Amino acid sequence: RWATWAAVASWFPWGWREPVYFEYGDTVYYQGDTVYYGDQPVASAEEYAAQAQEIAEAAPEPTQETEWLSLGVFALTQEGDDAPNPTLYLQLAVSKDGLIAGTFFDEASEVAKPLEGAVDKESQRSAWTVVDKKWPVMEAGIANLTKDTVPVLIHFEDGQTQRWLLVRLEEPMEAQAGQSDQSSEN
Repeated sequence: RWATWAAVASWFPWGWREPVYFEYGDTVYYQGDTVYYGDQPVASAEEYAAQAQEIAEAAPEPTQETEWLSLGVFALTQEGDDAPNPTLYLQLAVSKDGLIAGTFFDEASEVAKPLEGAVDKESQRSAWTVVDKKWPVMEAGIANLTKDTVPVLIHFEDGQTQRWLLVRLEEPMEAQAGQSDQSSEN
């Protein structure tokens, strides 16, 4: 089963009680060159992108003993009804230490690339990028990644930031069957 907020909150040892949702364009928005959370200015646009990059780069190295919680498989799509059918996909998982790992897959070119990043335990903001690349950096609230539709920001090297959506794909039938088999045994 893809992770729920309850599963994520209990997965981490950080004692989170309430989720922090990052709704880009709503609770987190740009006004001029300033980024706001609610009605509070939090950083310049450049600083906000740099913070996302710092979070992504803070990923601890996984070990053989690293345990993973699957956040799901998502289609990456542009917002709006006129957006083309998605051809970009992400599979994401998180470790108890806040490491994010996964795979980015471009269906059009049939290229898969490993992803890495981290969750900031203070803000619950998460960010990730392709392994060994600084840009682009993608970010979302870790609580948002437990939902079926996830607003994300993508920060580019040239200073541009774009809003996109991750849309969670349904779990494979084998995983659903395995889940119900386990629950009937208990």
